[in-house]
Amino acid sequence: MATFLYRLGRGAFRRRRFVALVWVALLFLAGFGAASASAPTSGSFSIPGTEAQKAFDLLDQRFPGMAADGATARIVIKAPAGEKVDSAAVKPQVEKIVTELKDGPGRDQISSVANPYEAQAVSQDGSTAYISVKYKVSGMELTDPTREALKEAGTEAKASGLNVQIGGDALMAAPETGSGEIIGISIAAVVLVITFGSLIAAGLPLLTALIGVGIGVSSITALANVLDLGSTTSTLAMMIGLAVGIDYALFIVSRYRSELAEGREREEAAGRAAGTAGSAVVFAGLTVVIALVGLAVVNIPMLTKMGVAAAGTVVIAVLVALTLVPAILGFAGKKVLPAGTKSKLFGKGKPVAEGAEPKANGGTRWARFILRRPVMVLLVAVVGLGAVAIPASKLEMGLPDDGSQPVSTSQRQAYDLLSEGFGPGFNGPLMVVVDGDKALADQTVERIKGLEGVVAVTPPTLNKEGDAGVITVIPKDRPSSEQTEGLVHEIREGSGDDVLVTGATAMNIDFSQKMNDALLPYLALVVGLAFLLLMLVFRSILVPLKAALGFLLSVVAALGAVVAVFQWGWLGSLFGVEQTGPIMSMMPIFMVGVVFGLAMDYEVFLVTRMREAYVHGERPGQAVVTGFQYSARVVVAAAVIMIAVFSGFMGATEQMVKMIGFGLAIAVFFDAFVVRMTIVPAVLALLGHKAWWLPKWLDRILPNVDVEGESLRKHLGESVDGSGGSDGPDKDRELVKV
Repeated sequence: MATFLYRLGRGAFRRRRFVALVWVALLFLAGFGAASASAPTSGSFSIPGTEAQKAFDLLDQRFPGMAADGATARIVIKAPAGEKVDSAAVKPQVEKIVTELKDGPGRDQISSVANPYEAQAVSQDGSTAYISVKYKVSGMELTDPTREALKEAGTEAKASGLNVQIGGDALMAAPETGSGEIIGISIAAVVLVITFGSLIAAGLPLLTALIGVGIGVSSITALANVLDLGSTTSTLAMMIGLAVGIDYALFIVSRYRSELAEGREREEAAGRAAGTAGSAVVFAGLTVVIALVGLAVVNIPMLTKMGVAAAGTVVIAVLVALTLVPAILGFAGKKVLPAGTKSKLFGKGKPVAEGAEPKANGGTRWARFILRRPVMVLLVAVVGLGAVAIPASKLEMGLPDDGSQPVSTSQRQAYDLLSEGFGPGFNGPLMVVVDGDKALADQTVERIKGLEGVVAVTPPTLNKEGDAGVITVIPKDRPSSEQTEGLVHEIREGSGDDVLVTGATAMNIDFSQKMNDALLPYLALVVGLAFLLLMLVFRSILVPLKAALGFLLSVVAALGAVVAVFQWGWLGSLFGVEQTGPIMSMMPIFMVGVVFGLAMDYEVFLVTRMREAYVHGERPGQAVVTGFQYSARVVVAAAVIMIAVFSGFMGATEQMVKMIGFGLAIAVFFDAFVVRMTIVPAVLALLGHKAWWLPKWLDRILPNVDVEGESLRKHLGESVDGSGGSDGPDKDRELVKV
């Protein structure tokens, strides 16, 4: 592989104008397709195999139109203290809101507007009422005039002293990611400038990453409606594509500069960078693709499509790094090096001090510190992460509702008003679908009325044929509570196959359970396949095993931190957590997928350089130092960029977005700095030559992918010492004692 990528890198460098033109043309075509396509919708959502989905499908068959997934809104009106909403002063104002919605802007997208006095939507004490609004399309598809008309509803009523708040998913807009990306890119630029000491070298990874993300996201947008991808798919692809795009280009440019420092000609340096660092990029990209495509294990079509689409963006990022980056390096010339080094390296084509030992840097000093105290460092790191991981044993998963919104939002205030006027369970009614006649429906109503935790049960609504009915159940507790979840299970356990529970609350419960059940199989698949892949890369059993175990430790520690902050409320005020509650169901598996990809990036790039040094004759301990000397700075820069990008999402008002930002940022921090930069060298120092051991029979079976470039050096006529060093373990012990 290294030889093939070497030729590819040299070819791209030599034909840089053609390569650049091809990528620009692809960007233009993808952009044109995205501009021509209609706006993406929210995408269809289903949870195959769950009772809530079966009930939803039955509802769609027996009650056509009732199961439509159009947006809904509740306009909650509370009268001033001492007044009632049905008084002569308040009632006309409430009915005026109903009229304005029916006849105002966006009425073409409205399916129905329920008058609270006719729909019995007035609280028992008469202080609160609500107007139910149903739309023909999802919240993502509402036009701006429709959404503005909803937001402006009740403006005059508010001015007269009424408390008017709006809840429901109709206010949900497409995710706004522009500011987050701008902040992330700005921080990335600063870190890259500090890392490279050159504006051109710093700008190159940003430019190529943006081109790759532009092609990927534009392609997803162009195909969104055709493939039913949904608007959130492009957000995930953008975040991951930007992350790996910067990382991969960073790795190639760093190796290119290293080759130049050894006196290579520019074209030769580009070829060697593609053959060595490019090999690491290919396998790092494969691990990310495995993690994303592996989301199919969950068996939720929406997640599968999101994972495959994001994986496509990662593939584009790899291709960009292997072809466009060498091409742009050809255009950049000497400007990729810091000022003051160009003339020394390019004057006669020789390094400043050929054959001299490279100057020690922070990476070598850190590696030598760990090599002197591997046991102590390993114990401190593992015990520290283990302590942080303890709260993960109390993980509770669920999906957020308006009750988790900041108290300053209209959605949260509407949620609280409904809880005060009608009871907490009114925000999450259960829908019971009966596949049978009126007698079975009536029998079901009587049984549910006798259950603890039920406030009200409506009479069954039968379809025209009379062979199916719908019952609405109002729980006593809020939708995301353990009591409501227990009530759903109790209704199901006491019913046969003809009585099914669905609705938003039941769907959320089933979704959370499905995600929880899929977490271990997903981990096993991703880590197992990555173990096999890394065994090919490193020609070792213990190194991939160490990589997998280290990743699991960092992810569990990150989950522990998320539970402590967002579920228990520890340091919650520091991170702007206003409402504690269960962890979002998608959070653990989403964290595993994203962080696993980034973790393997750092593992492959850092340890590949160690493996390369070992194969070329260095002792195991010195190979660790060499790997840190050339790779630590780049890995640190890549990790800092990702932490900064993810931390930017913590400033969002949405609790879910804040949780994702915090979880990903802390996970990358743990994995990059504690696992990859600390535990990895400590373990390798303790293992010595054994770290690179592979049974001979397995060595014969496994194909040689040559990531370290041994065959490349043979191809170039250079001598290769594959013994791993002739000095043996005793020399390593001397190094450890230094």
